[in-house]
Amino acid sequence: MPSIIDRLDQLRADTPGTAQVAHFNHAGSSLPPTPVLQTVIDHLNLEATIGGYEAAALANEHIEASYASIARMLNATVDEIAHIENATRAWDMGAYSIPFQPGDRVLITPWEYSSNLIGILHMQKRFGLEIEVIPNDQFGQIDLDGLEEALRKPTSAVFITHMPTNGGLVQPAAEIGALIRRHQPDAWYVLDACQTAGQMPLNVQEIGCDILSVTSRKYLRGPRGAGFLYMRKGRIAETNPPLLDLHAAELTSSTDYMIRPDARRFENWESYVAGRLGLGAAVDYAMAVGLEAIWARVQEQGERLRNKLLTIDGVRIHDTGVVRGGIVTYSLAGVPSEQLRAELSARKINTSLSNIYRTYLHSDLEAIGTYIRASVHYITSDDEIDQLVAATAEVAR
Repeated sequence: MPSIIDRLDQLRADTPGTAQVAHFNHAGSSLPPTPVLQTVIDHLNLEATIGGYEAAALANEHIEASYASIARMLNATVDEIAHIENATRAWDMGAYSIPFQPGDRVLITPWEYSSNLIGILHMQKRFGLEIEVIPNDQFGQIDLDGLEEALRKPTSAVFITHMPTNGGLVQPAAEIGALIRRHQPDAWYVLDACQTAGQMPLNVQEIGCDILSVTSRKYLRGPRGAGFLYMRKGRIAETNPPLLDLHAAELTSSTDYMIRPDARRFENWESYVAGRLGLGAAVDYAMAVGLEAIWARVQEQGERLRNKLLTIDGVRIHDTGVVRGGIVTYSLAGVPSEQLRAELSARKINTSLSNIYRTYLHSDLEAIGTYIRASVHYITSDDEIDQLVAATAEVAR
């Protein structure tokens, strides 16, 4: 298969947005390729033409195929996949279904995303959970020695954000999983893969997680309003979904019901069908490009951007970790990041802002305040990186 650089012109031609903007907000919402866009539009047109129920019935085969595509991407099985409307709700449906007991002990890291942290604190209020924060090591990622020591005591769950929203680091998910299985094989391993799905290969058998949550709109380049949940088959029967409806469960009498035995117990009957189809198309597109090739290209472009930004006086890169991906965070001395982002936007360069409130426990960020998050993808060209760097340098002057 030709390399991404050999296919770059075609991949960018597949992406209408590249002709309009230099997009460095793939970690927020990426630019969808035409096959994804057309899949969503075609189904919406079908709904408008023949009706929503009727369109869903005609699309059923393709909807079912989307489960198989997601399962193949994760090295999972179809009955371990549930379509959920976004990563946060997927995380909620999985985490809130864990059968916690009063006083259970859970482990988290300073990089836990704020929505997840709110959920964990909410469960703490309900169950009296004991929460322990495992510190970072000298590279800014989870201290594996500290995690191993913490796992020597009874532990009910370990919550990990695979790639934090405001830094380039990738947590060593497989090593974390191996430690959990060695010391606390019954502990739940919950992995937020919101930023890594579509950016790098994910093999749930190698990682060893029980729950994994993903959104469509970020590195998978799918539509907004779609995402999915992976729940390990051997643990599904232990779960108690926080919400049920006539899709997730079936009435067996006027006074009782039976919950579905597969991961679809976490779904709703009503859903964004066009979004599910678009997500399936996005997964197929990413796998056709090649996730190993995507990951190599994203890392290359991420480092290219960091190195070029560091040639500008006053730029500080805030990324940490041994392995770093496509999220690049930086600030410019003497220039508020809000102003810098506005200047970039005026030049049709898309970035986003981030701050401590996204990863509230990571106190090192408090002194930084707000900073620029510029996220690259495999379709990010060298010319676009040069545009961003030149615009930042211009503001610096």
